[in-house]
Amino acid sequence: MPSDLIQRPERAAPAAAGTAPKRRTRVFVLAEVRWAAAALVLFLIALPLQLTGTPSWVWAPLYAAAYITGGWEPAWAGLTALREKTLDVDLLMIVAAIGAASIGQVMDGALLIVIFATSGALEALATARTQDAVRGLLDLAPTTATRQADNGSEESVAPEDLVVGDIILIRPGERVGADGRVLEGASEVDQATITGEPLPVAKKAGGKVFAGTLNGTGALRVRVERDASDSVIARIVAMVEEASETKAPTQLFIEKVEQRYSLGMVCATLAVFLIPLACGAELTSSLLRAMTFMIVASPCAVVLATMPPLLSAIANAGRHGVLVKSAVVMERLGQVDAVALDKTGTLTEGTPRVTDIRLLDESGLDDEALLALTAAAEHPSEHPLARAVVDAARTRGLAIAETRDFTSTPGIGVTAIVDGHTVTVGAPIRLLGNRDDSGSARASEVAADLEAGGRTAVLVLRDGIPVGVLGIADRLRPDAAATVTALTALTGSTPLLVTGDNARAAARLAAEVGITADEVHAGLLPQEKAEAVRSLEARGRKVLVIGDGVNDAPALAAAHTGIAMGRAGSDLALETADAVIVRDELATVPTVVNLSRAARRLVVQNLFIAGVFISGLVIWDLVGHLPLPLGVLGHEGSTVIVGLNGLRLLRDAAWNRAAENVR
Repeated sequence: MPSDLIQRPERAAPAAAGTAPKRRTRVFVLAEVRWAAAALVLFLIALPLQLTGTPSWVWAPLYAAAYITGGWEPAWAGLTALREKTLDVDLLMIVAAIGAASIGQVMDGALLIVIFATSGALEALATARTQDAVRGLLDLAPTTATRQADNGSEESVAPEDLVVGDIILIRPGERVGADGRVLEGASEVDQATITGEPLPVAKKAGGKVFAGTLNGTGALRVRVERDASDSVIARIVAMVEEASETKAPTQLFIEKVEQRYSLGMVCATLAVFLIPLACGAELTSSLLRAMTFMIVASPCAVVLATMPPLLSAIANAGRHGVLVKSAVVMERLGQVDAVALDKTGTLTEGTPRVTDIRLLDESGLDDEALLALTAAAEHPSEHPLARAVVDAARTRGLAIAETRDFTSTPGIGVTAIVDGHTVTVGAPIRLLGNRDDSGSARASEVAADLEAGGRTAVLVLRDGIPVGVLGIADRLRPDAAATVTALTALTGSTPLLVTGDNARAAARLAAEVGITADEVHAGLLPQEKAEAVRSLEARGRKVLVIGDGVNDAPALAAAHTGIAMGRAGSDLALETADAVIVRDELATVPTVVNLSRAARRLVVQNLFIAGVFISGLVIWDLVGHLPLPLGVLGHEGSTVIVGLNGLRLLRDAAWNRAAENVR
């Protein structure tokens, strides 16, 4: 069975405009298929010659060639494994074929080789189809990009040569060469291949664009904001490659048992051969029965039972915007029975807006001065609330001063030196603490008033003195309430809301999405979020955490499984999480959980199918007389059935069924 799921392919021809490139591996590109086809042709030529009484010197070399063409690859793989003190089932099949030939059953041995090689070719083709389902994203990135120099000159460069800060020109009909932000121009960009949006999205100055998306009729000048290795496409590729190299616990258990089983099977084969022989049976019949036993008892189908369903589910989820990092994660997703959700950027869109600017007495500032001061302090931060403040200042055309000595404390706020003043911006309850002066009391009063109206209050201190409070509001995701309902149905319990935001804002949002007041945990620091998750885990629950920010990373790491929102998620959250929702479609979470459960069901089905075939064929061989060709057909047929059964999850219909089952 092929060991590598994902291999970097050669660059394919560009796709038609507006469509994602599609890959479909040609059958005879695969070496396994070519060798199997050669063995089959040689066998089909030799068989009629033998049956029509042609001299053996005519057909025997053809059978020998069939043995070599169909058997050399598994024989080499088996010998390589044997050098590492591992008994490979491939080697056992070759031994059985040679054993059959040694007792004059040349045709039966050749048939075993042909069927075994054909089975391997089918597995290789199925694996290639899995690769095709996910690696087409590699072709989305263009082969060149047009970089503009400061003097206005242009040069064509490879996208991997672009660095953050470069300016690139994207002409009508071209693919975007890098993740970045539009500086000039207006156009509509088809982002369906990355974000899943069905219609082109209007882009103008300030808008974000992604590498591999297709530009419309306008020209855009874009400043590169991510290295090629860190683009959305690169992340997808890296995660899929990582997933292909991991094995689920079920698979690891099977592989542990496989070695012991294979050794036991060899001992049992010797017993099946020697005991009848000692009791007076004929050498030929005893050896033939033993060879048949070794073939039908081989655990090929059992070994193949686990990974195809899980890898197919990973590929399908990836096509629909959910990047599952490993087969382990895909298996664990189906086990979750509790969910903890972050608020900002997860249940909400993560694009909050400044709605209120409240000045405090004796601040000496006006609205614009307070906003500019706050934006300067927040400018280096990646938190969504910081972005809202900076965007509000830019919208008003305010100059943002340079800062120094910037520090950020997750869950509390930021501090920076702005124009010689120490400016601190953060949560009022954290910054004020137990202060009882009149300025702090007034700041607490203003913050409470904003929070009562559903805003998130952000306090601004200048040289330790409260000078103003900003009110910031975020919009609920359209699919948030439906997702909470679906997760409640899947797990049998209402999700928890774990947030660093104030209790009033959290309670108001929880009521909108259907989370009960008892399940709201507000005002939490990052370590407190993680502690809430560990508390659930200690009670035997398998918790799924969904978040997006730096302050969610400890909880994502502590959870049974963690999912990060990909579009606005921090780098730390994306790296810590076990899966990433690239398109920020929250509704895909219950769907991927259902898909994982479907994969787990297919694993059980495959193990049952493999067990029935192996036990049935073994009993037939021991109790009755199982012809070698029929034993080979049953064994290899069960292996192919199991492999193809697992690949059912590659189809879009599997994703659609998983989505329907959560509605």
